[in-house]
Amino acid sequence: MTFQPKSDFLNVMITRGFLADCTDLEGLDEALLNGIVPTYIGYDATAASLHVGHLLNIMMLRWLQKTGHRPITLMGGGTTKVGDPSFRSDERPLLGPEQINANIAGMGQVFARYLDYSDAGNGALMLNNAEWLDSLNYLEFLRDIGRHFSVNRMLSFESVKSRLDREQSLSFLEFNYMILQAYDFLELNRRYGCQLQMGGSDQWGNIINGIDLTRRVADTTIYGLTSPLLTTSDGKKMGKSAGGAIWLNGDMLSPYEFWQFWRNSTDADVGRFLKLYTELPLDECDRLGALEGSEINEGKIRLANEVTTLLHGAAAAAAAEATAREVFEKGGTGDDLPTLALSADEVGDGISIVQLIVRAGLAKTGKEAKRLIADNGARLDDAPLTDAGLVLHLSDLDSPLKLSAGRKRHALITLATKS
Repeated sequence: MTFQPKSDFLNVMITRGFLADCTDLEGLDEALLNGIVPTYIGYDATAASLHVGHLLNIMMLRWLQKTGHRPITLMGGGTTKVGDPSFRSDERPLLGPEQINANIAGMGQVFARYLDYSDAGNGALMLNNAEWLDSLNYLEFLRDIGRHFSVNRMLSFESVKSRLDREQSLSFLEFNYMILQAYDFLELNRRYGCQLQMGGSDQWGNIINGIDLTRRVADTTIYGLTSPLLTTSDGKKMGKSAGGAIWLNGDMLSPYEFWQFWRNSTDADVGRFLKLYTELPLDECDRLGALEGSEINEGKIRLANEVTTLLHGAAAAAAAEATAREVFEKGGTGDDLPTLALSADEVGDGISIVQLIVRAGLAKTGKEAKRLIADNGARLDDAPLTDAGLVLHLSDLDSPLKLSAGRKRHALITLATKS
């Protein structure tokens, strides 16, 4: 029998494709109907910005709040000092407190776009697990919390098992991570009445640990819900692109580049992405996703506009679409393209086209840039670029130059104005 949720939140999760698994659908559904359910997702502060891979669970928190419940964004000020070993082949580099705090500040800019942190009854909370982890007494923690964990069971989790099966080292520091994450759920339940943890399906084992620990220590029933780990229709991990990570902070990736990422979605992904990453009605998502041939571009542009509006605002989305139309339909340069501004000193007696391609972010290395030119994938002002030895001089930069890698990635090269 197919489960039919009564709560608005679970109905959204199921119908829009967010649900991978849940510890107790019926129990959670009942709890959602009986009052506000505080719910958390944890984010370790490993970078100065969140990226597109985080956007799925940010949308889950947004829908949670829109259906009347309280989202908690738990920043890993404590756990980042350890590092999550889940499905990694090596140990994460350890960050200092100053870098962790700077990263948390950068990530907070994104959450503020999606969630309401006001004093409303279901106003979101931003918390930091350093609040309770930094002051732990190790011996007391071992005695009161550690005794509830079976090493045999921890070794059986796929995230750990896959690492050990490959005979890759797993430090004791990392092994402690799952205990600390479980303890987070217990503390959030004690302090804020948190009843639900959500995360990607790779976090299932960690979530179960927190539920078991809270049941043993506090005799309280809480829940876990996971989302699928998304890949694109061609099998690539969501959020990866030729140019690197798709950051959500505008100072790390321009709104135009963000817009282009969604505009370049494959045809088969349009309907699914509209359901997951926008708030358009389901029937409209289905209509746009079912378009074929050149008409599917309507769906891709709508997807790019809706997702960019949520993150960067309607004006940024409109500017990105206008730039794209100018670049692709009219052959213009587009004022909103990513821009590399060179000083006269940098140009000097000349600067190579290979170096420019790399510095503009269109290739990661000189070797990759040369291959791009050799494969006829590079263009300069919309003309094929065939000479990898080309050198540009100050006179060539009297007006902006447009560099292109393929049909979809572009950058402007300009001469910086003197201050």
